[in-house]
Amino acid sequence: MRRVFSISPMLPVLLLAAALLPAAPGAVRAAAEQGAAAAAAKKTSAEQGAEQSAAAEPAAAPAAQAAAEKAAERIRKKLEALQPPLAVESVAPSPAPGLYEVRVKGGPILYATADGRFFVLGDLFAVRGAEFANLSEEERNRGRLALLAGVGRGEMIIFPAAGAMRAAVAVFTDVDCIYCQQLHREVPALNRAGVEVRYLAYPRAGIGSASYRKIASAWCAANPRQAITALKNLEAIPDNVCPGNPVAQQLQLGQEAGVRGTPALVLEDGSLVPGYLSAEDLLERLGLN
Repeated sequence: MRRVFSISPMLPVLLLAAALLPAAPGAVRAAAEQGAAAAAAKKTSAEQGAEQSAAAEPAAAPAAQAAAEKAAERIRKKLEALQPPLAVESVAPSPAPGLYEVRVKGGPILYATADGRFFVLGDLFAVRGAEFANLSEEERNRGRLALLAGVGRGEMIIFPAAGAMRAAVAVFTDVDCIYCQQLHREVPALNRAGVEVRYLAYPRAGIGSASYRKIASAWCAANPRQAITALKNLEAIPDNVCPGNPVAQQLQLGQEAGVRGTPALVLEDGSLVPGYLSAEDLLERLGLN
């Protein structure tokens, strides 16, 4: 006789009820402890990972700095071993990966590879969105501002703005320069427009020349503004080259700033504007017109 096994209709109900019944206290505690242990293990693993990353970052920074210093020294030795040698002022990583910025005393900025075997003479540009920027010129601007920051107001001949100052312009000048004389005639208009003109000496004929003696005498005069105005109007002033005058230092500073002729204007952002500009053109360049 065949046997048939049948499932009671009450079995699913009984199973559901068993699932909904509260577990025994011991089972609940055991499950909770297991969950907490797993969470703790997970947290410990995450914390260890974070600690390892944090430890790696400080360790990487000195290593990168040490590598950069070795590369800089290698580049310096390579360039100074050339014939004639290059007088290297500083070597530092450039914004372009793999290239180092090399400053040469009295010369241009170079870009060298880390091994010092190759270098590029020229400006470095960066793409910024839809435009490009001359990174080399930006660096030169910062350098000019740093140089001018070391010059006290008492060392310059200053023609102040009339009323509130809206801008200031440093001008490397030579009293025998025709375009310097022409620019000086624009100074009153610049002053009226709120522009302060700060003269620095740049006798192109060099120290000891007749131009040097004239401009040094203006700096040493009781009224330097009146004296330099007279010289630029082709009028004579008493020869009075006083000891300690700043003309030689300012000539050297101008050369370091990239001045190659006069007049040479340095704007407030450090940009160098060579040559003569009318008051109207300069005000437009300054955004004041």
